[in-house]
Amino acid sequence: MIKAGVRNYIDNFRGFQKEIWILAVITFINRAGVMVVPFLSKYLNEDLHFSLTDISTIMVFYGSGSLMGSWLGGKMADRIGFYKVMVFSLFTTGLVFFVLQFVKSFWGLCFGFFILMAIADMYRPAMFVSIKSFTTPQTQVKALTLVRLAINLGFGIGPAIGGLIIMAFGYQQLFIVDGATCIVAILIFAYFVKEIPFERVSKLISKSSISPLKDKPFLAFMIISFVMGLLFFQLFTTLPLYYKKTYNLNELQTGLLITLNGLIIFFCEMPMVSYFEKHKVATTKIIFYSSLLMAISFLLLLIEGWVGMLIIFMIVMTLGEMMGFPFTNKFAMNRATIGNEGKYVGLYAMSFSFAHILSSKIGLLMVEHYGYKTNWIFMATVGFVGLGFAYLLKKMIDKENILKNDVQNFSKNK
Repeated sequence: MIKAGVRNYIDNFRGFQKEIWILAVITFINRAGVMVVPFLSKYLNEDLHFSLTDISTIMVFYGSGSLMGSWLGGKMADRIGFYKVMVFSLFTTGLVFFVLQFVKSFWGLCFGFFILMAIADMYRPAMFVSIKSFTTPQTQVKALTLVRLAINLGFGIGPAIGGLIIMAFGYQQLFIVDGATCIVAILIFAYFVKEIPFERVSKLISKSSISPLKDKPFLAFMIISFVMGLLFFQLFTTLPLYYKKTYNLNELQTGLLITLNGLIIFFCEMPMVSYFEKHKVATTKIIFYSSLLMAISFLLLLIEGWVGMLIIFMIVMTLGEMMGFPFTNKFAMNRATIGNEGKYVGLYAMSFSFAHILSSKIGLLMVEHYGYKTNWIFMATVGFVGLGFAYLLKKMIDKENILKNDVQNFSKNK
């Protein structure tokens, strides 16, 4: 029974090109090294002694840089190809991390993190476009899931190691490790993956292509993605502070909670995605239930006094994340027309970047002025608004599919 289960789990990972495995490896190396992000609010508050208001402003610059980088990455991937964008982004990000360890002033950190994220998040849309280049429609979602597994496994291991490094050596060493892993990861990619000759995609864009900003279902989808991001990024802004303030958890224990998120995803996400794909469950239906779980998770935080509730919260949030994120990726990529992949995926990434800006700003200000419980109620409420848009998206796509079927049937009978 166990052997059969292990065999079935391994079978989910078959059928990928070499390039997809290289992407997964470098993503794991890079994300395992990203140890600063989960502890950034704690670093700014406890080590540099900034107020929560100042931290929220720094995080706005951080998110604004991410927004700029997502837009640039998508645009440049369509113009010069994903390969050059990925190499430039990760290598330069490593160098910026080395410099940031010496920046201590408020405005220096604001602009430093803006520049860091503007360069770092050019990588995301370019990487998503690269996955489409190295997969078939049948393996696309599973390849996205494989890369997400690498992200989450790396990000699950990284915080636990980061907590140990902070306790032993302090925060400064994290910047050095982050920078080194960015450079090592992209050197591995450049060595094993050769650049695909890039033809200007403007020649391939269909004249009938619609702009993503005029695509009404995609705009509704952007709102849903934004709400998911708004809730998800609380894991790295208000929640680490909440763990310390309410439950007196140390850095290692905080890191282990995030590690739980990564481990659940590592063992469960690929089988879950394979199940949904095998049974042809509608993408919009999966996104709807993902939105529901993420909204409910914040209501669980209203029950205080038992540390086990933090584990239950993390499990419910992770289930929502596992259902939602691979299939929101799929929706964005499949919605794009030929030659417009970067624009669609870039806007999708921007919705998360915009969420990062408001998640940190709203969350930290709400906590400072009204307390943690008010923030959890607010986040749950926003989550249910996102759920409403998920229902609307499902109805819009169902209507589109009915029209497509009617047109096909008419053409056959003509």
